Amino acid sequence: MKPIKLLAIGNSFSVDAVEYLRNIALSEGVNILIGNLYIGGCPLERHWNNAMQDSHDYCYYRFAEETTATNDAGLLETIKSEEWDYITLQQASYASGQFETYEPYLTRLSAFVKENAPQAEQLIHQTWAYEIDSDHGGFASYGNDQKTMFKCLKDAYGRAAELLHARTIPCGEAVQLARSTALFDYANGGKPLNRDGFHASIPHGRYLLGIVWYETLIGKPLVGTYRPDDHCNPISQSEAEILRKCAHQAVTMYR
Repeated sequence: MKPIKLLAIGNSFSVDAVEYLRNIALSEGVNILIGNLYIGGCPLERHWNNAMQDSHDYCYYRFAEETTATNDAGLLETIKSEEWDYITLQQASYASGQFETYEPYLTRLSAFVKENAPQAEQLIHQTWAYEIDSDHGGFASYGNDQKTMFKCLKDAYGRAAELLHARTIPCGEAVQLARSTALFDYANGGKPLNRDGFHASIPHGRYLLGIVWYETLIGKPLVGTYRPDDHCNPISQSEAEILRKCAHQAVTMYR
């Protein structure tokens, strides 16, 4: 089976987003080769500067038949290492709701990617708002208010997608939809979808994100029964059903 080839250019939020994606896809009979090129907390400005300077300070995870990790990877060499079908771009989470931080770096980075991987469809990875009690320093830019942060990042990522004429992977939307359900209403005793106030919880948050990516890329919802094998914190059937429903609803909203 010829794999679909996906490269995420991101940070720790792209790590969260693609951690379960390959296994989700394989459970549906779809083979996805995933590359995740990241630096923790990396904003678009730094990605662009790295491209211009050919900096080799990325960690590169490659998920295929075997998973490999490479330190000191470079942007250009990784883009050219495969015939990627999809390449995703995103802003650092703390700046996700501040569109003025996207430009001119987003359009320049997009042009760089197009020049070196003209066959790849570029997508915008919409990240998510922090938990209501997050102590992340960047939360202050949004008044330490989750709804404000989500509103701002939704607007900024929407403008970014319009600028590039690109589709959106609506992770932030899916997370917010899940938070509106009783099972994941953290403010009222539900399970949090963040493990530290901002990164996705393991396995529930990462599972939700993986489903959003799968449905966006493949164009159809997850129909099987796959759930990550986590004996310490298993996902119940009812939780899985809610997360799948929220992922599907979010993707449908952005079609």
